[in-house]
Amino acid sequence: MDVKDFYYDLPEELIAQDPLEDRSSSRLMVLDKNTGAIQHKIFRDILEYLNPGDCLVLNNTKVIPARLFGVKEGTEAKIEILLLKRRENDIWETLVKPGKKAKPGTKISFGDGILKGEVLDVVEDGNRLIQFSYEGIFEEILDQLGQMPLPPYITHQLTDKNRYQTVYAKYDGSAAAPTAGLHFTKELLEAVKEKGVDIAEVTLHVGLGTFRPVKVDNILDHHMHSEYYMISQEAADKINHAKESGHRVIAVGTTSTRTMEAAADENGKLHECSGWTEIFIYPGYQFKVIDALITNFHLPESTLVMLVSALAGRDHILAAYEEAVRERYRFFSFGDAMLIQ
Repeated sequence: MDVKDFYYDLPEELIAQDPLEDRSSSRLMVLDKNTGAIQHKIFRDILEYLNPGDCLVLNNTKVIPARLFGVKEGTEAKIEILLLKRRENDIWETLVKPGKKAKPGTKISFGDGILKGEVLDVVEDGNRLIQFSYEGIFEEILDQLGQMPLPPYITHQLTDKNRYQTVYAKYDGSAAAPTAGLHFTKELLEAVKEKGVDIAEVTLHVGLGTFRPVKVDNILDHHMHSEYYMISQEAADKINHAKESGHRVIAVGTTSTRTMEAAADENGKLHECSGWTEIFIYPGYQFKVIDALITNFHLPESTLVMLVSALAGRDHILAAYEEAVRERYRFFSFGDAMLIQ
């Protein structure tokens, strides 16, 4: 399977640079995964497509302000760091720019020394292990010094950090937002509950590998990054109940999808669990849990385009994306949404 099979042409001006004032006012493309039929709606119309007894599954991870700007001690050279995952206590795997200035032993100062880091090692993909030292609470210092790690295709400054956060974010740990959830308001979620739809929350801490391009020609040679997930017994029970009673499980985002599909047993049942997943979903994959998916429009040749193609078929997805370009939908993290059902 060739990576070029998942290419589409996207005019740069369709990449959304800013979130809309009202989260639920973005556009919604509804795609029938069996026929390829398309409807054009507004996101809050999602209520029309959710039925009593369905289970809507949210990823309640919280994005941390993971981008830090510091100086190399002794030289005052500027260094930018992105926190990817906490390895243990105050040791983090990070992405460092420029990497050549961050050899093992390098010491970096942030915020006039409020936070200090020492490079311990160079690991996979050229990432650096950095040990941090500070006085106080790390999360509070991060909130003070860090910036939201917006994807590279967003060039505008974000004035309100909360706009790159879902309204139901709970558990710190992501280097990127589960962006399908950005369209929900608290009021819309209340309306979903009032309609008799069950809401389950799972956790997957999104890594930057989400944005990493597929660099191999044959997608079967691509190695997925690992991400940490958690499923509570309560969430497992809600999802299992929907399946057993003949209702649908609707994932909000590719991260919720990957969490459930990675954790399910061979019968598609979920149990309380946590761990790391490197699941790679591409056409030919047989879904065990999800029936429908709310998602954004993804980058050409990305693993996320491959995932939605596995659910709806590559031809239907590429045709839908061509339609979205013609209709001037807004693309990527702050862009419009798609319901695949």
